[in-house]
Amino acid sequence: MKKQKINLFRGVFILIISVFILSACKTNNDWPKFRGPDDNMITVNEMLPTSWNDSLNIKWTHPLEGESWSSPIVSGDKVFYSTAVLVKKAPEKPISEDPAQQEADKNSLPEDIYRLQLCCLDIKTGNELWNVTSYEGTPRIKKHARSTYTCETPVSDGKHVWVYYGMHGVYCYDMEGNLAWKQDPGVYPTANGWGTGSSPVLYNNTLYVLVDNEENSFLVAYNAQTGEEKWKVNRDEKTTYSTPVIWENTARTELVTLGSKARSYNPDTGELLWELEFNKGRAAASPVYDKEKIYIGLSGGPRDIGPIHAVKAGASGTLTPAYENGNEFVAWSDTLAGLGYPSPVLYNGLLYIVSDRGGEVSCFDANTGERLYKEKAGKAATCWASPWIANDRLYFSDEKGVTQIVQTGTEFKALGSNTLDDKFWASVAVAGNDYIFKGVDKIYCIGN
Repeated sequence: MKKQKINLFRGVFILIISVFILSACKTNNDWPKFRGPDDNMITVNEMLPTSWNDSLNIKWTHPLEGESWSSPIVSGDKVFYSTAVLVKKAPEKPISEDPAQQEADKNSLPEDIYRLQLCCLDIKTGNELWNVTSYEGTPRIKKHARSTYTCETPVSDGKHVWVYYGMHGVYCYDMEGNLAWKQDPGVYPTANGWGTGSSPVLYNNTLYVLVDNEENSFLVAYNAQTGEEKWKVNRDEKTTYSTPVIWENTARTELVTLGSKARSYNPDTGELLWELEFNKGRAAASPVYDKEKIYIGLSGGPRDIGPIHAVKAGASGTLTPAYENGNEFVAWSDTLAGLGYPSPVLYNGLLYIVSDRGGEVSCFDANTGERLYKEKAGKAATCWASPWIANDRLYFSDEKGVTQIVQTGTEFKALGSNTLDDKFWASVAVAGNDYIFKGVDKIYCIGN
């Protein structure tokens, strides 16, 4: 009898461990939204490759149809990405000599025909499993010449995938590509006609969509299963590109957005919890956080340097930066932090900021705001994608496909670089022990 009990105990123990391992494997295999499962671009997978190029550690590639700056996501055995396919190019109009007509032509919408679609690939082979057309027709807004009509990254819960195409609607599909619901938040002009870029956020069966523009900005929450509007709040904002985050901290759960002000909302009701006004910059990068603080800032430009502020959990009301005497909820502020378009990374108590161009990396003590170093990792072109952490290394890629590698820690140490012959604006995704890179020409699966 004693032996039977011991065997029974062993069997139960093995079963528990097996379930834990399988659960962990599933979690590690998913990269279900922009910047990963925890909005931080950090992966704990230890078997990811450290070296790659066009002939090294490439497991598969898939030709990319259309134009797309959105990042890929991974859910289970599937890779998802959105893309805008040019179906028909409109004939070029002759240049008018009439100033009034020139102004009218400048402000007119494109007459090209685009197909906006969601694509699904097999994670093992890269073969396309399906693609669905969400919208086909002339664009409803203009875009920057270097941008696309699919800048927003989809999000998935493993049962559905949601995709937002800026002013072209929100769509929900099941994992086989069947449409569950769609919503149209409306059409509004964007700054300089440059288009949109903020990705949708999924939390607690609610899909949040930030629709900041030049005419009627708002934040809307949809029931993720039905598409029914749960709440909507107006925002005194112009066009922004930063993706909101859900901040689960020691005090409560908050939905934090960036703009001319950082604003925190109750994700259940849309109630404004706190706000902090910025002096300069543009909302492009997204916040990072831990349980105690959230690090918020605007991206700098040619004539200004992006600031960073550390806000404590439990904040309320109108906050002021630390350099303006601050208040109890702003731990520190740095107006010269140098935040650019890539989102910062927070890892082991250190905050890393990668510059827009030039390959510079800055490291800060996240608790005090002290800058520990600012060094150049290597020659780099413009960086748009978010940097990431793997195996105690900081990686960041420029648009020409060069990925710089830096050792994490308080002392700077460059470890080398890897190169792919493509153009990259999308942030990397992680699928188990593999990377998924999305370029202009191809999607790449990189693994040992």
